[in-house]
Amino acid sequence: MHVTAEKAPAKLNLALDILRKRPDGYHDLRMVMQSVSLCDTVTVWESDAGFMMEADGILLPKGKKTMEEQAAEAFFAEISCPMPGLRLHLEKRIPAYAGMGGGSADVAALLRALRRRYAPELSDAALEKIGLTVGSDVPFCIRGGTAMAEGRGESLTALPPLPDCRILICKPEFDLPTPDLFRRVRVETLKNHPDLDAMASALEKGALSAIAGELGNVFEEVLAPEERQEIQLIKDVMLHGGALNAAMTGSGPTVFGIFEEATSAKQAEDVLKGRYMQVFQARPLKKICEGNE
Repeated sequence: MHVTAEKAPAKLNLALDILRKRPDGYHDLRMVMQSVSLCDTVTVWESDAGFMMEADGILLPKGKKTMEEQAAEAFFAEISCPMPGLRLHLEKRIPAYAGMGGGSADVAALLRALRRRYAPELSDAALEKIGLTVGSDVPFCIRGGTAMAEGRGESLTALPPLPDCRILICKPEFDLPTPDLFRRVRVETLKNHPDLDAMASALEKGALSAIAGELGNVFEEVLAPEERQEIQLIKDVMLHGGALNAAMTGSGPTVFGIFEEATSAKQAEDVLKGRYMQVFQARPLKKICEGNE
């Protein structure tokens, strides 16, 4: 039995702006995305028939195809090969409904594992195209590293890596499903737009303090008062503990802070763990994809 295991790193949005609502109902976004060392693990092997999936740490949907099954079908259609029976196991560490792309990361890891086993000649661009059929964040999660993402998130431009640092991550005890947040958005009323060009410039210079100074997320403007209060509390703990800055990632509600010093990050982590169940330390990752360009 051939078993393939693949890490599935979470993503953070160092900066996120919403530009406009499109005629198709989606929104045009501009974001700087960063993969981090907080990971799920995806393990896949051949089975007798069909597609079977099990997971630790999350309930799987019933009665409909998972994103993973859709991705596997699209992969084998792309390489013009019948899909074998597959069994998939997810070891979950990335929080769900957290703005960290956990589902997209798992799909991306599965696609990388399938390529390694069945089509090592398949290019990164082809794999990202397959991923896009399943979700807008999947192409970035396949590629990893640091990138400017535009459109729905599928148009990617590589950026210099985030310098090594400690990233403290905390998810409060409520969920914010992405569709719900988008339904709250009225683009014309958004005011605090992050400066994505300044963020890209700071990354070019490798200046961690300048990068941290440009963190921002327009989704924070559409939070309900009680949500905003909880997220601000987490930010305050991080900032008082020595973070260079802190922000919500994606559609939230997860908050992350960037620290230069490991000791400061650990102290803030200990404080947050006294109140919240899902608190993690991570570090930035460089490019994940190792296929053909």
